[in-house]
Amino acid sequence: MFRGMFRGMSVSLEKLRALKRQAGAKAVAPSLGEARGGLGRGAVGAGVPAAGFGAGRSNGNSKITCTPPQSSPALRAREEAEAEAGFGAGRSNSSSSNSSSNSSSSNSNSDGDSNSDGNNNGNSKIKGTPPQSSPALRAREEAEAEAGAAAAAALTKASVLTAGSRSESKSGSALTSAESTSISPLTEASTAATSALQSIDGLRRLLGLRGKAVLPAAARHSFDREVSGVEISPGLRYIEALMPMPAPAFDLSLAFAKRSDEAVAPRDLLFFDTETTGLAGGTGTRAFMIGAADWHLHPVHGDCLRVRQLLMTTMAAEGAMLDVFTSWLSPRTVLSSYNGRCYDAPLLKTRYRLARKVEPLSALDHVDLLFPTRRRYRGTWENCRLATIERELLRIVREDDLPGSEAPAAWLNYLRGGSARNLRRVAAHNHQDVVTLALLMTRLVAEEQRDAEIELDQTR
Repeated sequence: MFRGMFRGMSVSLEKLRALKRQAGAKAVAPSLGEARGGLGRGAVGAGVPAAGFGAGRSNGNSKITCTPPQSSPALRAREEAEAEAGFGAGRSNSSSSNSSSNSSSSNSNSDGDSNSDGNNNGNSKIKGTPPQSSPALRAREEAEAEAGAAAAAALTKASVLTAGSRSESKSGSALTSAESTSISPLTEASTAATSALQSIDGLRRLLGLRGKAVLPAAARHSFDREVSGVEISPGLRYIEALMPMPAPAFDLSLAFAKRSDEAVAPRDLLFFDTETTGLAGGTGTRAFMIGAADWHLHPVHGDCLRVRQLLMTTMAAEGAMLDVFTSWLSPRTVLSSYNGRCYDAPLLKTRYRLARKVEPLSALDHVDLLFPTRRRYRGTWENCRLATIERELLRIVREDDLPGSEAPAAWLNYLRGGSARNLRRVAAHNHQDVVTLALLMTRLVAEEQRDAEIELDQTR
């Protein structure tokens, strides 16, 4: 069966060659794409039937049907190499250049490999030629080259422009924009960037990197630097005031402090309060002002309440301030404060130790007025702060008072060269605090005596 098929195929090929020689026509060999094409595609010749699937013709009426040819491994490797090299255009040129050669017949083997036989040169080879540039592409490349040269010339002109002349900058931008009409999109973007950056100074102006004039920092001096009092030591001010408040004529009983059998002489009392740089305590907190009040018999003004204050105007005056405060104390002194047992006294003891001085406070008696005030007036008012007690109990209203929480900022601002106005207000606040302490103690003593008299009347 197969022998008859091959015999019929050879006869058909011989008749095809004879018809070609007679007609003098040049058969066009099918390309690889056409050989792999679908149904109904074959070799183009004078009356030659389609050979897409290798159908052969014999002289007789018998027809031989063959299986479709399969691509060999060598052919597939060659096709992949041609696809990678981009020789797609070369295939069409090779088909036309080899049209004079005779078309080869596909002999199908049982393994599925197809072999092409030729009369002229043996095995026919398809040669691919590299793609040629079209005239339009060459014209575009030449235009881009000319535009690049023009952009380089414009950039050279723009580099010599001065930074301050805006008119030259605008003219350069107009020149480059006029030349950019025949430039490709990439060249247009580059020329737009170069036209915006005319010079180094222009780039600095775009980025906001112009040199800024650095002015010397002016010294901060305020015209209001006057602090009350006199300077008794470098950086230490002494403020003294006499209040027309004579001392009580009798010893003050400490029964209100649950010390019923004890009494203190009015002139032995020393009411004190401090103004500090914070409420945290510890070694980093300083007392920059110490206020103290005591009953004093003045040779000119007579019996009065003397208010003395020490104010530091420099950090170095702390040692001198502690020495002066020590001189105000005696073994008979009884300290009195408002929460001073828990805050003011421990703070001063720490400052004495840090200054390498003997602290005199631990050996003295201390009457803290906060605790008896709380026992007596707890729940009567919103709180038992000293400002609340003097307003509600003593009927004292402060005017233009600076809160104690703002005292640290006022003192630090003065040290940095600021105004002394708020520092004077701090001194006035401290002055009123120690005067209130003296008034509060006499009021607590009077309230305790009244309660004792009422209790005595009830027992009778």
